[in-house]
Amino acid sequence: MPDTMPPQLQQTVQPPGRQQAVADCPLPSSGEVLAGFLIRHGLLTARQLQYARRVLEKLATPKTLLQVLQELGYIHDDQLRQVLQQDRVGMRIGDLLVELGYLRQKDLQTALARQKESGGARRLGEILVADHFIEEHKFLEVLSYQLGLKAIDLDVEELDRSLLSRAPLKLYQQHQFVPVKSDNGCILVALVDPQDKEDLAMAQDLFGRDIDVGIASAKAIAEWLQKYRHVREVSRTACDEHTVIGLINKLLDEAVKEGASDIHIEPLKDRLRIRFRCDGVLLQHQNLSLDLAAPITSRLKVMARANITERRRHQDGRILYESPTTGKTLDLRVSFYVTIYGEKVVLRLLNQKGELLELNDIGMAPKMLDRFRYDALDLPSGVLIVTGPTGSGKTTTLYSCVNYLNNMETSIITAEDPVEYIVDGIAQCSINAQIGVTFEETLRHIVRQDPDVIILGEIRDHFSAETAIQAALTGHKVLTTFHTEDSIGGLLRLMNMEIEAFLISSTVVCVLAQRLLRQICCECAEPYTLTAADMRHLGYQQADLAGTSFMTGKGCSRCRFTGYHGRVGVFELLVLNEQVKDAILQRKTSYEIRRISVETSGLITLYEDGLVKASRGLISLQEVMRLLPRLGKPRGLPELYRLTGEQR
Repeated sequence: MPDTMPPQLQQTVQPPGRQQAVADCPLPSSGEVLAGFLIRHGLLTARQLQYARRVLEKLATPKTLLQVLQELGYIHDDQLRQVLQQDRVGMRIGDLLVELGYLRQKDLQTALARQKESGGARRLGEILVADHFIEEHKFLEVLSYQLGLKAIDLDVEELDRSLLSRAPLKLYQQHQFVPVKSDNGCILVALVDPQDKEDLAMAQDLFGRDIDVGIASAKAIAEWLQKYRHVREVSRTACDEHTVIGLINKLLDEAVKEGASDIHIEPLKDRLRIRFRCDGVLLQHQNLSLDLAAPITSRLKVMARANITERRRHQDGRILYESPTTGKTLDLRVSFYVTIYGEKVVLRLLNQKGELLELNDIGMAPKMLDRFRYDALDLPSGVLIVTGPTGSGKTTTLYSCVNYLNNMETSIITAEDPVEYIVDGIAQCSINAQIGVTFEETLRHIVRQDPDVIILGEIRDHFSAETAIQAALTGHKVLTTFHTEDSIGGLLRLMNMEIEAFLISSTVVCVLAQRLLRQICCECAEPYTLTAADMRHLGYQQADLAGTSFMTGKGCSRCRFTGYHGRVGVFELLVLNEQVKDAILQRKTSYEIRRISVETSGLITLYEDGLVKASRGLISLQEVMRLLPRLGKPRGLPELYRLTGEQR
């Protein structure tokens, strides 16, 4: 077991050893059933289970047995998901939801009572989702564990018109299933209720007895069929790639396929250059004739509702694009910028993800995540600031926090420019200055809506900073983003905005700085041996690198021969304790505040967190040295492993 228990589980019980033969345990409750399941799969010993029971009995705050096992470090989320996907656990869906921490026991009792009132006409899952006790994608995930089937997210799949054309739409609507894709002759079919024998039989009659069965929501299947209807109608008048409309459609589809975050369409002296930003780096996509620059720009202006006749001024716009080939909906922010060779167009692709990331999945180190959750997000009030440059993943992290805080008892309201993620159950406002919905006007009205949590898309000036501070002073929890280099810089910039130091120290509870660094491609990763220059830059000796796994990417077709595929978050969490607050009140330098934070609040710098991830083979050492600020000598890797809770 861990060297020390988490603070929320510290008791007078002395931990036993980890190893003991598995013994038969009574399994009267849902928690014990799940514990027995984990024992059978070798993830838990009977001795560990016995100790967890003793800790659970002494807790003042109610927790599930699984939560205790996780907080003791016996079970990790990845292990749990993997084993649940491999085998059916044999529990009722409501009990499994409660034990996994997705649902409270009292909410389950309420839903069961409502099901009884309906005379059994409504399914439990339908009630839980419709009455906002749980998000639909979480319910489907757990239902897939219970039934031993795949949970299919249709938002990230592409339409296969050849499969869908095998039957009329009415049949799919009547039996609530759709074919998703064919893999080596086996067709994946998504059903709302795989246990309905009639629906399953109809799917097998159409696509064969050996279909791969998965679960999807009724809403997702209805939207999937609506997309198919739209695509079928559009395809009758679709333009090919030799027309401007067809060219732009193909360009947008290719950007989505390659996972681009931005498209740059740049008129140069002799050609029209198109580049995609993938994993934070611009890559050449294709060159077109300069004669196409004007018609492409005009078409994009029409789509973005910009002024097509204005060619001398910069413009902005927004496009909601539905692909006629894949059926995917794409939200794009468009900027037209006048250059000497014509108008350069940059399109930012939004809402490409089917769902928000869970807080556990953003890539934060275990101990840092625990501290962020318990010392910041779970506090009743205060300002939480996520900071970093453009494209560092601030909005994704912010909405992971929203996802964590969103429940029936919490009122969440936002002011964003624009809304990038649509979340069910919260009030979101998209700023539109053209009709008078300005940031200033929205902030004046936002506190009158009786919110518990206020989300400000960005602190941009003294007015928005002061509004955030005043909202926190009146008992609200405020989450916002900032453009600064690191966590200490966020505090200093607030001071530069003429916010009083005593207000900052009394309202700001934490500042989270972050970056996104390219992840090493797993297909072509190979070991990397540190050079003498690397060791000198880091200040390490060879003995300090024992047990590390530095890697580099050789380059392959999967990563377009860059050696990188995907990105990883690197974080720096500053929780304001009394010593840090006192340093702010005394207006000490950034160096002094950083030193005090490292010594007293357990601050791990961006550079140090990057080194830990590089030593585990996730990112390259060159990326760490090139992109992360180094404001002092990093501590030794053994110390950093202890502070982050990462395993070698």
